[in-house]
Amino acid sequence: MFVLELTYTAPLAAVDAVLEAHVAWLDEQYDKGLFLASGRKNPRDGGVILAVAGDRALIEEVAATDPFVVAGVCAYRVTEFAATKTAPELARYRETPG
Repeated sequence: MFVLELTYTAPLAAVDAVLEAHVAWLDEQYDKGLFLASGRKNPRDGGVILAVAGDRALIEEVAATDPFVVAGVCAYRVTEFAATKTAPELARYRETPG
């Protein structure tokens, strides 16, 4: 599992100019089964995405296609972790430490 932390690198007006395209991109990733949750940070200086994929390279490749990245208004920090305990609704994503 992966935590994707977005940090805005441009003023909010520039972020908002690309927001609609970013939301459409998010919808595509949800449709593909890659994203489990996402939202803005508070204060609004970026966002967080919870994602699942077979490997980090895929997540980094997908993040590079985010319209926010393409427009140069945010940077990503990707953290991989083993979800060894989850809420019942996320049980299928549990991992056994290896």
